[in-house]
Amino acid sequence: MPDELFRHPRLAALYDALEPDRADLDAYVRMAEEFGARRVLDIGCGTGVFALLLAERGREVVGVDPAAASLDVARSKPGAERVGWIRGDATAVPPLRVDLVTMTANVAQEIAGAREWSTTLATARAALRPDGRLVFETRNPARRAWEEWNREASHRVTEIPGVGPVESWVRLTGVDGPLVSFRWTYVFAADGRTLTSDSTLRFRERHEVEADLATHGYVLEDVRDAPDRPGREFVFVARRPAGREPRLPL
Repeated sequence: MPDELFRHPRLAALYDALEPDRADLDAYVRMAEEFGARRVLDIGCGTGVFALLLAERGREVVGVDPAAASLDVARSKPGAERVGWIRGDATAVPPLRVDLVTMTANVAQEIAGAREWSTTLATARAALRPDGRLVFETRNPARRAWEEWNREASHRVTEIPGVGPVESWVRLTGVDGPLVSFRWTYVFAADGRTLTSDSTLRFRERHEVEADLATHGYVLEDVRDAPDRPGREFVFVARRPAGREPRLPL
């Protein structure tokens, strides 16, 4: 189930204003150009920022996301008619043949369950043409990013046109092995209402991701640094080779 931040209409409507700097997507736009990708599947497209960036550049894009409220925001944006929007997780993706599959920002880590992660990798591979690529990022667990997830480091007040000031902060709520849970709090000055959004991310080691990709029949081409968070994230570039399908464990 999507976090409240993405599925609550009031929070989804604010997402872009609360996260205005999407410089993290520049690297993905460049990779789409680098790989000559004309058709792209964006898994976990959210409010459609990346999908629309690609569509503006003439790419054919399908964006899939389980949060209806986020997709409503995406569909309301200029140029949204250029993108095919699908509500659901990876299992909702119809038969496709694309050059590139992407999972930007927290998407890969939000898929915390082993079965869901396996399904997502399998779906992405099935959608790729031979020699097409899957690109996604995940935080390096060794950097222990969650140690900075506290009110003192994250508190801010954002003035949002038509809404007014919104106070927000994050608080770590638990660490259970590779699973890290946290809660965002949002306070609306206009009416005093407080909303919260709980999240859990899975912090996978690099060797775990490499093994998962190999199991699902990918060839790992590169592990890059995230330009916006140098030394803090892995950006995986995996290729679907031409040839026989992988034999996945039952």
